[in-house]
Amino acid sequence: MPAYPFEVAFDEILQDPDSYVDAVFSCLESEFLTMPKGIGFVDYPLFERGYEALKAATSGFSELSPDRVFEIVVNEPIALIVLRSMLGFTPPEWGYLAAQHTRVDVSQGFARALDRRVRLSPSHPIKVTDCTKERLRALIETACHLLSNNVPKVNGNQLHRLNKADTKNGLESLRHLSRMGAPYAMLLYERFLGRPFAGHRDSVSDLVGDSLESAIEDVLSKAGISYRKTKRAEKIEGFDQTPDFIVPSEFNPQIIIEAKITEDDGTARDKVTRIQHLGELSMAGQKNGNPKYEVIACIGGRGFGVRREDMKKMIIATRGKVFTLKTLGQLIEYTNLRQFSGSGK
Repeated sequence: MPAYPFEVAFDEILQDPDSYVDAVFSCLESEFLTMPKGIGFVDYPLFERGYEALKAATSGFSELSPDRVFEIVVNEPIALIVLRSMLGFTPPEWGYLAAQHTRVDVSQGFARALDRRVRLSPSHPIKVTDCTKERLRALIETACHLLSNNVPKVNGNQLHRLNKADTKNGLESLRHLSRMGAPYAMLLYERFLGRPFAGHRDSVSDLVGDSLESAIEDVLSKAGISYRKTKRAEKIEGFDQTPDFIVPSEFNPQIIIEAKITEDDGTARDKVTRIQHLGELSMAGQKNGNPKYEVIACIGGRGFGVRREDMKKMIIATRGKVFTLKTLGQLIEYTNLRQFSGSGK
């Protein structure tokens, strides 16, 4: 197997960049089959408890009375998550429709906050203030209205969001599925349309990246290296696109580290473009033929293993300083970070 690009001189990389693309590809690992649960994850037994409570309160979904549903949601808050799942909406979408349907000011922020509060404390009854009561009732009234009626007809080239096996024909659909179970093929089809675990996967996307950033922080901290980890959307003078890590500080940037784990090749391409731009900024500010600062890429996930040309661009932009989770242990030895480590070697 060829050497990793960070192990050789930049001139050697330019002579045969493809072999170094293969080297990086060989140590890229993907973990898209697993996801972090994160804070507020709802396990199935808890979800089922909310489902059964809602089912009992509506006599097996024979009648969706807003008053009765409101009462059960307040005392068994997880039922609110079940109700939203029946609709198939995100919290902001539900809030928007509730505001339209009832003329009550149900902001998207309120809908998000309520949903999060329930997921964090699903067993604690909702504290109902005057403002909360009005908005919560608006959400529930809207849900009961939408779920109790047949899906309206739309143009032949359109698909209504409620045209699902459990909501297509109003209460009749709900009763039918709650009593006999949904046909497996239909459930699979709906999962195909919506991607399994899509909502949860989107909600923990930041945590996926945090695992790599935490690993980088661990390496830097153990070596006694001063660094600045930036925050999302933070503005740093001298950078139109804020890097993930700056060593030793933003006041004297000597090393820039960009970190990303992604299973999507489009997202990977965006990161490559960012890294190329940082490389160009570094070369534009060079002194005595040396780059202004060293640019390092730490990456993971199958997204970076799709396009060979993108990987080649990244290797050249970083002058070979591309690391994966598998090679992170060599980060200090093969970069200028060794000059800032406690040993100074």
